[in-house]
Amino acid sequence: MSQTQKVLELNGKKITLIGTAHVSAESIKEVRNTIEELKPDCICIELDEKRADSIKNPDKYRQLDLVKVLKNHQGFLMIANLVLSSFQRRMGQNLGVKPGDEMLEAIKVAEEKNIPTVMADRPIQVTLRRAWAKNSLWGKSKLLAALLSSAFSKEEYSSEEIEELKKGNEMDSMMNELSDYMPVVKKVLIDERNYYLASKIYNAEGDNKVAILGAGHLKGVEEILIELSQNIENTKLEEISDVPPKSFFSKCLGWIIPAIIVGLIAAGFVYGGLHAGGKMVLSWFLWNAIPAAIMTTLALAHPLTILVAFISAPFTSLCPFIGVGFVTAIVQALICKPKVMDMESLQDDVSSFKGWYKNRILRAFLVLLLSTVGSMIGTFAGGTDIIKIFTTIE
Repeated sequence: MSQTQKVLELNGKKITLIGTAHVSAESIKEVRNTIEELKPDCICIELDEKRADSIKNPDKYRQLDLVKVLKNHQGFLMIANLVLSSFQRRMGQNLGVKPGDEMLEAIKVAEEKNIPTVMADRPIQVTLRRAWAKNSLWGKSKLLAALLSSAFSKEEYSSEEIEELKKGNEMDSMMNELSDYMPVVKKVLIDERNYYLASKIYNAEGDNKVAILGAGHLKGVEEILIELSQNIENTKLEEISDVPPKSFFSKCLGWIIPAIIVGLIAAGFVYGGLHAGGKMVLSWFLWNAIPAAIMTTLALAHPLTILVAFISAPFTSLCPFIGVGFVTAIVQALICKPKVMDMESLQDDVSSFKGWYKNRILRAFLVLLLSTVGSMIGTFAGGTDIIKIFTTIE
């Protein structure tokens, strides 16, 4: 038996776990050979339905409706997904393997032999949203830094290094590093998904099952499968299948800051008259408008988009429902509509600084990111200045 396989006999059912590297040619061979040898009743795959569809239809990006993505507030999720997939893609470029080829191979073999498949992973949008929602501000900053670092990383791996990563000691070391650096992210990306994967595998139909999953999940899924076989109550799956709702404090915070700003400006008019109140309004407007416009300019946005950032930032900063990045990105996408070549080069362009400016899709996301940062700076500076003006009213 391969070092990357685990065979479990649980309550009369045989479950074979195959731990893979997502850019490994050896993993592709191992997946096909194992399925053909074991002839399982069911194959469980570490994909959700949407990712499975993306792997089977790699040209689907050409059908991307950027405005729809932005309107559904999925911009940040798409950026994160693109960066992660681009990183894996670069790892496999020198090996002639695309990310997820071993999963695609499992699907192909299943179709050839008419074996039922189960897409056993949690939807990627749920995972990313949980990772974001559960992190503190510092944790979110580290997560963004890690994403940016992987986006522009030029590190290359040999086939030997890829195969080495599948070994337990190498993988344990990586998991420990992730746990130390970003414990919340490790819990959401690894621990929760281990439980989700194990539950789906355990409850899949059939007495002889094969599960294809990343080597990093192998040990954790094995342990949880054993727990589930011992009739431990399976109530956690529902809990980790949804994005956690915002706390009451978080919901209130989105209204508290705007309410304080508006209240201070109103008080300025009451206690300081038209001069003080007008000065506070102008301060708020300029402190929000100028940084947002400057940051949007740094994204090399269309002049109309920059104007929209300048005008809308002071108002969106006071509205919890909409941010300036949402407005500017949609305007940019409507004015500079993506072309077919932008869709085709999307995954290559995301890994280069130049690509973010050249590609119209990535440019719209860059506008979203930078104008949002500008608005945050403006909100802090403008709020500080308003407090300063109010305290000087005699």
